[in-house]
Amino acid sequence: MQEKSIVRDYFNSIGFDRWRRIYGEGEVNFVQKDIRSGHARTVATVLEWLGDPSGLRICDAGCGVGSLSLPLAAKGAKVFASDISEQMVHEARRRQKIELGSTENPQFCVSDLEDLTGSYDVVICLDVMIHYPEADALRMVEHLTRLAQSRLIFSFAPKTPLLTLLKKVGEFFPGPSKATRAYQHREAILVSKLTELGWKVRQRQTIRSRFYFAWILDLTR
Repeated sequence: MQEKSIVRDYFNSIGFDRWRRIYGEGEVNFVQKDIRSGHARTVATVLEWLGDPSGLRICDAGCGVGSLSLPLAAKGAKVFASDISEQMVHEARRRQKIELGSTENPQFCVSDLEDLTGSYDVVICLDVMIHYPEADALRMVEHLTRLAQSRLIFSFAPKTPLLTLLKKVGEFFPGPSKATRAYQHREAILVSKLTELGWKVRQRQTIRSRFYFAWILDLTR
């Protein structure tokens, strides 16, 4: 798939350094700080929803630098985390050694989301669908349902009149040399597909700021 190649190349090159800084704690510009805050609120929401995850087998698909995987492991979950970017996974492992002092949990790997296998109590996919058009996103979500035994949590950029006006990726993520597009998705279409597959929405949350937009869905069988 061409879109996956674009995403992989971007996050292994110029995109890696940009997002490594955004997902870190160092100095960033105003826009990056806003996105950092939005992403942190998304992670915090999921951690709150999960409560005590100790003992759960959790798949973090599209884990980035481990922003969610590492705190989950610290709370006692058994985490399998993957990302399409080798650079992101290397950074996640580096942070793992610093924050947890161990390389056993989470278990990080480089993988295309649709190549993932296994069975997990919970499957989570945050800030990934924005990189893919609707047909691809629906296929990815369907694949994730095959891995999840009881719970699926994922985020997407909603298709709203306001966001539809932001046609260029630079208006979502301002800055030079952008290599990926930002796709919006219709919640009704996603939920309809998941309902067909036997899933129902347990709860939802909206995370919104000037430059970060995410709807988070928590679904159960």
